[in-house]
Amino acid sequence: MRFKCWKRYLLQWQVCLMGVLWMGLVFPEPMFAQQQKRHDEPSGICPQPRKTVTAPDEYLKLKNPLEVNPQNILAGKTLFHIDAKPTACKVCHGISGDGLGILFHRVDPKPRNFTCVHTMDDLPDGQLFWVIKNGSPGTAMPSFSYLEDDQVWELILYLRSFSKKE
Repeated sequence: MRFKCWKRYLLQWQVCLMGVLWMGLVFPEPMFAQQQKRHDEPSGICPQPRKTVTAPDEYLKLKNPLEVNPQNILAGKTLFHIDAKPTACKVCHGISGDGLGILFHRVDPKPRNFTCVHTMDDLPDGQLFWVIKNGSPGTAMPSFSYLEDDQVWELILYLRSFSKKE
């Protein structure tokens, strides 16, 4: 008798689940439209106005000591997309570096758009280094102080590759 009761609930649960799945397959437009709307929000604009704290002078003078080569850029790409903790950079900055990551609509100010030549040309290497190592007060940008200096420089090489003039 008890088994029949559970069997009935299991059947109802399966029918409900199938209904939800069917609705998602037949009527996907509302979900897509909502997701598309989020990407229309002003984030990936160029030039992007920012109020990031300026790094100390000793950092602003720093230049990236690493050679621009495929190995260093790949190492930075791996950090950006996978290895950086507490979360990969792409979560906020997007897989193409345009500031349209999956969390961009939840943070204010919006994440930096690394594809903007006008913004990136004005950012010294040392400023990027300092922000990555220390985070950016007043934004969602956390500190990645655990990264070794060479890892930060590799990451900067990759960030700069988003705004290369072609």
